[in-house]
Amino acid sequence: MARIVIVEDDHAIGGRLAATLCAEGHDCDWCPDGAAALARAERGPAELVLLDLGLPDVDGFELCRSLRDRLPGAVIVVLTARTGEMDVIQGLESGADDYLTKPFRLAELQARIAAHLRRADPGQEGGPGRIRHGSLLIDRTARRCLTPAGEVELRPKEFDLLVRLAAAAGRAVSREDLMSDVWDENWFGSTKTLDVHVAVLRRKLDEWVRITTLRHFGYRLEPPGER
Repeated sequence: MARIVIVEDDHAIGGRLAATLCAEGHDCDWCPDGAAALARAERGPAELVLLDLGLPDVDGFELCRSLRDRLPGAVIVVLTARTGEMDVIQGLESGADDYLTKPFRLAELQARIAAHLRRADPGQEGGPGRIRHGSLLIDRTARRCLTPAGEVELRPKEFDLLVRLAAAAGRAVSREDLMSDVWDENWFGSTKTLDVHVAVLRRKLDEWVRITTLRHFGYRLEPPGER
């Protein structure tokens, strides 16, 4: 069971999502506008947020940033009718972990939710495990990224992507493998989300890691000391 916040002003969609996810055993809070979503975020943590960008009282991207600040450990999945590439990029840069355009198939959304929750659960990581990458320590069990300067805060997918790259340090990893392992083995559509998350890791961890772009293939996390 997960605590899921549904931010959707369309009562037909919001009601259907809440009913479906509650029937699966999740604890759901349906918020019809941004104000209700922020009030819910103040009441306590959540594991996942389903966020419609087209809300009546607030800009969806601004709300995404606010929810990311208030719910740092939550996976945020944007649900929207906006299909433009720049909208996708802006959504991801605002703090979203995933982006699904309307109309969407309920079965696909359920599969993505299950995949996100499975990957966000430390108990699914196979027990205690740490990855040492030079002066960087990645604690998979605690889901913490530790550097000589202190802990670096990473969003769920940023952390999962770092773990996947660090586990294969020095080796090339294809875009397809990264999308399958970090997001969903059934993922289809744009992989721009991968590029955005790599860019964030580079910005946050520039002093300790180097991620090389392999054109038309994927990425490689360079071995420690190779800057």
